Amino acid sequence: MRNRFDKELIKMHEDLISMAALVETAISRAVEALKKYDADLARITMAGDKEVDQKEREIESTCLKLLLQQQPVARDLREISTALKMITDMERIGDLAEDIAEVTLFLCEKPSYVAPEQLSYMAEATIKMVRDSIDAFVAHDLAAAHAVIEYDDVVDKLFADTRAVLVERIHESLEDAEQAMDIMMIAKYFERIGDHAVNISEWVEFSITGTHKQTRVLG
Repeated sequence: MRNRFDKELIKMHEDLISMAALVETAISRAVEALKKYDADLARITMAGDKEVDQKEREIESTCLKLLLQQQPVARDLREISTALKMITDMERIGDLAEDIAEVTLFLCEKPSYVAPEQLSYMAEATIKMVRDSIDAFVAHDLAAAHAVIEYDDVVDKLFADTRAVLVERIHESLEDAEQAMDIMMIAKYFERIGDHAVNISEWVEFSITGTHKQTRVLG
């Protein structure tokens, strides 16, 4: 029975990695669509959210089977519970990537507007946070989880810098205020992706230590 249980745990890990890859791809596509004002790629990004949702359902089903059909010990129970929490955050990250792509469609109507370079740095930083948080879970690496939580300060600083640039642009030219506000919204979405990565890392900490220190309350 334990051998079967371990195989199911391995499958759960593999599916989590697959879901994380889908989410990373969604963020990367959303960023690329924004950089190039590519409406077609933005639509592809939005359509891809269905894959993320499907993977969430598959992992949830696996977790529930493990809980109902087996008798997990305390550490296994924490790991399964963590996976259930993590997929919720990853699904919301996928939704945020879709939101970024949707706003990009509006920006495509005025492709002459150039987003601040800080926004690209934010995108790279949040992708790193998502990837590292999943790696920390799979490797049971507490130090790596803590590193993700600390790295959120980088994203927060980039958001503040992006906002400052956009506010200055609005003051200089009201003509582009609508585009600037759209970019501001996208920056906020990236900040929230970082917060969800922090949530994931905090659940990783719980899976390892049994202690959960939630610092982000997200809807």
